[in-house]
Amino acid sequence: MVIVFDIGNTNIKMGVFDGDELLHTLRMASVNKTGDEYWLLIKDMLAVKDIPLRDVEGVIISSVNPNLNYTFEHMVETYFHLKPFTVGAGLKTGLVIKYDNPKELGADRVAGCVAAYKLYGAPCIVIDCGTATTFNVISADGEFLGGAISFGLKAAAESLADTAARLPKVELSAPKSAIGKTTITNMQSGIIYGYSGMIESMVARIKKETGLSNARVIATGGIADIVNKCVPVIDVVDRTLTLRGLNILYNMNKR
Repeated sequence: MVIVFDIGNTNIKMGVFDGDELLHTLRMASVNKTGDEYWLLIKDMLAVKDIPLRDVEGVIISSVNPNLNYTFEHMVETYFHLKPFTVGAGLKTGLVIKYDNPKELGADRVAGCVAAYKLYGAPCIVIDCGTATTFNVISADGEFLGGAISFGLKAAAESLADTAARLPKVELSAPKSAIGKTTITNMQSGIIYGYSGMIESMVARIKKETGLSNARVIATGGIADIVNKCVPVIDVVDRTLTLRGLNILYNMNKR
């Protein structure tokens, strides 16, 4: 079995794979815990799922949170007795990264693009609706052409409530109509449809600029399902895309 960790700004997502099959997932907060504290959470999950530690043959980590890199690397070496792969320079991806400085490209973006390319084909546009929203463009020849980074929906909604004294925090759910009759439905409409309009506009611009009119649009992240209800441009929603990409990367590099 292989364990993958996707360390983000808000959450850490963990996946347990048996071959290509994702057996279990676990989500933890990205906070300043020690490696021992994270291990206790992970150990309990493995015990509940009846996964013996000896069955774990490898671990791979992607991270956009440098504060936790050493914590997880040390935790894996101490408790799993394995040297983890980390997504970064020198790791084979199967993609041609056409970025001015490939080292600047987020590890989570690399993993998501690898999974999209391998599982859904290219050309494609990969959208990750997380703490930030990233757009990633892959050509038919497997070239990562670049992309865009925008605000995340949750962060935008929380900022609106925090900076406007009379506006409350609202549930992020797809509104029934663009015209709301209450403050809450007004906010839901503006936040959700405004964000979805940004997604739709960016996809149209990317397709026009690259000429990839037939590119499949693959969305991942916690808000992807909500956005998919509001815009017609998304072809596939895969909430586990990054985890699957990490498993693919591990298998590509394990030898």
